[in-house]
Amino acid sequence: MVKDAKKKAVKAKAAPQPVAKKVAAKKVAAKKAVAKKAGSAKPPKAALPLPPAIPAVAKPRKAALKAEARHLEPLSVPATGDIEVLRRLWETVEARRLSGDTTISHSARLMARGTAKVAQKLGEEAVECVIEATQGNREATILESADLLYHLIVVWVDAGIRPEEVWSELVRREGISGIVEKASRPKGIVRAAETTKLP
Repeated sequence: MVKDAKKKAVKAKAAPQPVAKKVAAKKVAAKKAVAKKAGSAKPPKAALPLPPAIPAVAKPRKAALKAEARHLEPLSVPATGDIEVLRRLWETVEARRLSGDTTISHSARLMARGTAKVAQKLGEEAVECVIEATQGNREATILESADLLYHLIVVWVDAGIRPEEVWSELVRREGISGIVEKASRPKGIVRAAETTKLP
């Protein structure tokens, strides 16, 4: 009986079919081939968007903006602004270090965490200042520069450096080529830093 069924199937395939049936069979075969290719083909990879050169700065929270508005005046250059503000800031940070009250003083809290943390904060502020400067955001660069100077002074206080020492070094370098000044640095600095690429 199985043999009879096989013989009929072979005869049916071998027997000439009308043209309409042949066309229909070709269409079915073509659909199967397309379906097979579509099923086995891998979907194309989606192109990932390129990241921006500099990450966007997150918007500050409303509460932070309101708090700043209560304490900060609009950004303007005071008529009497001078370098003495750095001297007063150094004195304030030094007083906070001496008091050691970490509950009310950000400066004291930061210095209590150690020199590595103080230096890390200076680096973070420097990066933020660079980002704002490269984005051409003048007002934000001014604000970040103030943060950078504050954290630089915290580094000085933590290291026991007085502003006059830094000013004296700047006066010593005045009128000297940067290339000549770098070449005159002691070789011990280069060995300690393990690099010749000093700023």
